[in-house]
Order: sequence, then C-alpha cells, then structure tokens
Amino acid sequence: MKVQKWFHVSAVVAALLLTGACKKEVSRSTGWEYNNSKNGGFEVRSFQDQGTGPGLVFIEGGTFTMGQTQDDVLFEWNNQPKRVTVTSFYMDQTETRNLDYLEYLYWLSRVYGADYPGVYRKALPDTLVWRDRLAYNEPLVEYYFRHPAYRNYPVVGVTWVQANDYCAWRTDRVNEMLLIRKGILAMDPAQKNENNFNTEAYLAGQYEGLVDKPLPDLNPNGSGTRKVKMEDGIMLPKYRLPTEAEWEYAALGLIGNTVYERVVEHKNYPWNGSYVRTNQSRYYGTFMDNFKRGKGDYMGVAGNLNDGADIPAACGSYFPNDYGLYNMAGNVSEWVADVYRPLSFNDMSDIRPYRGNVFQTPVRDAEGFLSEKDSLGHIKYRDVTTAEAKNRKNYRQADNINYLDGDYQSNISGEYWKETRDTSATNAMYEYGKSSLISDKARVYKGGSWKDPAYYMSPGMRRYLDETDASDAIGFRCAMTRVGGAIPGK
Repeated sequence: MKVQKWFHVSAVVAALLLTGACKKEVSRSTGWEYNNSKNGGFEVRSFQDQGTGPGLVFIEGGTFTMGQTQDDVLFEWNNQPKRVTVTSFYMDQTETRNLDYLEYLYWLSRVYGADYPGVYRKALPDTLVWRDRLAYNEPLVEYYFRHPAYRNYPVVGVTWVQANDYCAWRTDRVNEMLLIRKGILAMDPAQKNENNFNTEAYLAGQYEGLVDKPLPDLNPNGSGTRKVKMEDGIMLPKYRLPTEAEWEYAALGLIGNTVYERVVEHKNYPWNGSYVRTNQSRYYGTFMDNFKRGKGDYMGVAGNLNDGADIPAACGSYFPNDYGLYNMAGNVSEWVADVYRPLSFNDMSDIRPYRGNVFQTPVRDAEGFLSEKDSLGHIKYRDVTTAEAKNRKNYRQADNINYLDGDYQSNISGEYWKETRDTSATNAMYEYGKSSLISDKARVYKGGSWKDPAYYMSPGMRRYLDETDASDAIGFRCAMTRVGGAIPGK
C-alpha cells in the first residue's frame, strides 16, 4: 500500500514537472510568447549560472578594511586603512606558470609567426632580468623559462603590458573551446593572421570560423541559423588582471576568520599568525611561503632548509589560504591592474575601487557601422572624446587616471586649469622626471617574493614599477568578473 501511494505521488509530481517543462514562457511585459518564430522569434535561452573558467577559484565578495595591517616602517603613508566592498569574482589558484606562457607563445608563433613575427617577439619574457653584475646567474637566464624542470614555476620577466596581452589571449582560447564543446564550432588549427578566433570579433560578426552546428535562428526574417550572442550566456567574461582591491581581499582570505559578519582575528598575512605554521603539530615550524629570511639567507641551512627555495618555487607550493589560493604572500610578487598613486586610498570609490580607467569605444565608420577588425583579428578601439562625454554626470573625459590626484582641475591651486581649461593636461602633480618618479605608466604590484623580507608579505603592502619594465621577482595571475548574483546558485 505504501509503495502504491508513493508511486501515485511520484506520478503526480512527474506530471506536474512535465506540464511545467512543456509550458511556454511568456513575457511579463507584453504577454507575447518567447522563442516562437510565429510571433517574431524573440529568444530567451535558459541560463543557470556562470561557469568557473579553467584554473579559477570563486572568491565570494564582501566588505573589508583595505590597507595597512602592520607598522609603516618605511613611512610611505601610501596605504592608509579604508573600508571598501569587493564584489564576488574569480581568481587563478596559482601564479601563471612558465608552461602556460609557453603555450601562449607557441600559439602566437603558429598563427602570426610567418607574416607578423614581431607579435611573437613582443610577447617574449625578458630572461635577462636574472643577470646580476656580481652574481653568477647565467644558468637561470638560459634555463629558467624553457627547461622542463621549471615548467610549473611562475613565469617572471613579464611586463604589465605583456601580462594584459596574455589575459586577452586566454579569454579567446577559453571561449573558442566552449563553442567547440557546444558543437557550434569545429576545431580549426589552420587559423592564420586576422582569421583567428577573437571573442569580440566573433560577437561583432567579423569572424566565421569552421562552423559545425550553428544555433537555430527563430527570426522569421533570418537565414534559419545564427551565431552565438552575448545574450545566450555560453561564453565567459574576460580574463584580466585583478584590481589591487581584489588581489588584497583575496590574499587576506578573511572568509576563514569571520563569524556572523565579525572578523574574529586580525591578519598580517594571508594566514593567521606568523610566517611559520603554528597549528597542526605535524607542520609546526614549517614556512608558509617562499621569502628571504635575512641577509644572505634565501632558503636556510643544508639538511634543514626553511622554505627550501633559493629562487621561485613551483606554483602551488606551501599552504593555500582560506580561499584555496597559493603563494599570495611570497614566491613572486604579482602585477595588478591599478595605476599607482600614493593617495589612492583617500580618493577611490568604496565599492569596487580602482584607479586606471581610460574609457574607450569601438571605432566606427561615417555611417555608424563597426570598422573592420585589424590585421591581427582584433576589434579596433579609440578613447571617448570630451564632446561625447560632455553631457554625462559620471565622467567628462576618457582618461581618468589622475582624477582627484594629479590633474589640473583637482589640484590644490588649480591655477593652470583656471587660465587654460586644458582638459588634456592630466598629470600636473606627477610630471615624471621633474616633480615625481611616478607617471601614468606606474603600475601597482602586490605581495612579497623569493627575494623580499617578510615585511612585504602583508597583503596591504603596495609597490610600483613602470608597466613596460620587468623583474625576476614579479609574475602575475588572472582574474575574471563574476556576473549575476554574489553567491553561485542564488
């Protein structure tokens, strides 16, 4: 009897589910049925949640106090604490490896090498960063980047510009593979020059590729099939460098130190306590990351090495923080997206803070149509003009790098601005080589490295380097914006 009753209930539930599945979705605005070619074919594809891209870890956002967490022994005063909110995003679990970057270079050589060899050369990391006038580092110059013994080590010698180019390339390769796995595109290893998959060019209708099974087009005036659109939710957002706030928030990993919105333990590092492990008895005294313990001590004494790495260690070494991220304190420092200003913490927004916005728009022809992609297959962009932004309330010009900290309009006297109204002069306070060593190309890098003392392992520490410079102690990892709700599935 119980079995029969259960079967009866199950049958009713199944019938209800089937009825729901067959029910057509109707617009709450107009009453017109979606996905019906008979009434015009407006499509609404099912979408559950954003997928997690390869290599990424979900970082649940929230509020935190960004900035200084220890004594400012250098008296730089460039990271005064400020309460901000970082929205949820995704971040690479480890630094970008030599192997990852070699894959990137191979693709550039295969696609552009014959006709545009300069593209490949431009992307090459500077292996000469290992040289020291009074040290024997030639083996690292020759072997660190390409020898398989170092394939899982973090790539170094990469500029901020090169790191951004890698992020853009990775976006396209991931989205191309998503379309291939959906059966929409077929593998096309013969891509050359401008005929290569680029996400923006594909969405703009300027890349066809080897089509396998295109999506049906319900527009009665269409051709019967169509390409994927942004509205389909199949492709992922862009890989990019994290902002300084995102990097610092992810490094602190406060998710492990909160109870009902209360941060119950202060952190100087991405873990609780000092730079050695103090919980779990079998790990007592082991180093939490790779750093320089003291002058001339990069890895300890033979037979009892402390961090065991004289140079960067393999990605994923040591202990992860509470977000599951590795090496957010030492090993190599990491590029972030922001332009460096010592007073950014006084000026930046308290939600998604970032300094470095230069607003752009796609290049269009005289009739308003999108211009043809460039010779490398990329959509062309230009800066927004002041005429285009003149009626806006939220910005008035494209370049906002120096807004409230460096431009003539907002400096203390503003005399130049009062006399000339020159909006193109944006760096009154930071004239490189004259009044400052900071320029609009000074980019923030975060975290300590294999050659830094423990002081720089605090996530609140910030330093800068020109975006075209490279170092044997700076690498990078990618991030991705979280679209939709702050919590997956909600």
